[in-house]
Amino acid sequence: QVQLTESGGGLVQAGGSLRLSCAASGRTSSRNIKGWFRQAPGNEREFVAGITWSGGITKYADSVKGRFTITRDNAKNTVYLQMNSLTPEDAAVYYCNAHRTTVMVVTTTPGDYWGQGTQVTVSS
Repeated sequence: QVQLTESGGGLVQAGGSLRLSCAASGRTSSRNIKGWFRQAPGNEREFVAGITWSGGITKYADSVKGRFTITRDNAKNTVYLQMNSLTPEDAAVYYCNAHRTTVMVVTTTPGDYWGQGTQVTVSS
């Protein structure tokens, strides 16, 4: 069984920061974690950031470039999303996403597995 567990969401003021974590367990490792997506009410789920298994290549949505940073610690089976300079437009449920195999390339297309999501709320 593949399990992805997100944490780190919460309420923050505009301009503040949060760090999300996604821990892999079960029949997957963090090497399968593709990255992060988010979904705001009334919107489709969208790509936020992706990373290769080695951490050597990352990709970001234009809306978060320069503010968000995705990293991984494979020894801890965890992928992180550091979010700085948050705005109300960043408020959403953030989902961790994983592929069936080791992530060799970064794509904006989601893989097969999702975490349960973590809520990020940004007050203005």
